[in-house]
Amino acid sequence: MGAELAGRPAQPPQIAQPGTVDSPRDVNVIMRDYVFNPTPLYLVAGETVRFNIINGGLVEHEFVLGDAAVQAAWRNADGAATPPAPFATAAPASVPPSAGGLRVVLTSGASTSVLFSVPADDGLELFCHLPGHVEQGMVAEVIVLSR
Repeated sequence: MGAELAGRPAQPPQIAQPGTVDSPRDVNVIMRDYVFNPTPLYLVAGETVRFNIINGGLVEHEFVLGDAAVQAAWRNADGAATPPAPFATAAPASVPPSAGGLRVVLTSGASTSVLFSVPADDGLELFCHLPGHVEQGMVAEVIVLSR
């Protein structure tokens, strides 16, 4: 297969300078119908990054970055906020701030930037929990590199 296995480089990329609070590293993520680019997403434990998130898809997408507990909280919140019937309006999805992680929801064509401190543990996952999106493959691998 050469230098790549399953679409991943044989060696993780060299990150010249991990981000700091005073100088965050820019990480660009594009959400499409129904993928995240790039995947895998490489982060460095303890760094501060500025996610520049763009929704390049035709429908609304969600960027939920966190460990398994964060993912479960947002999966349940999004499921509970799904309208019970056509044309019904459900309350917006929410979780307590103590759940942690990062969640950004963007309409088609929208973009935003947000700062994030990468935790030292390697349990980060990236999902879009809007109804049906995970089932269509909207999941990205996150690899946390040590300093």
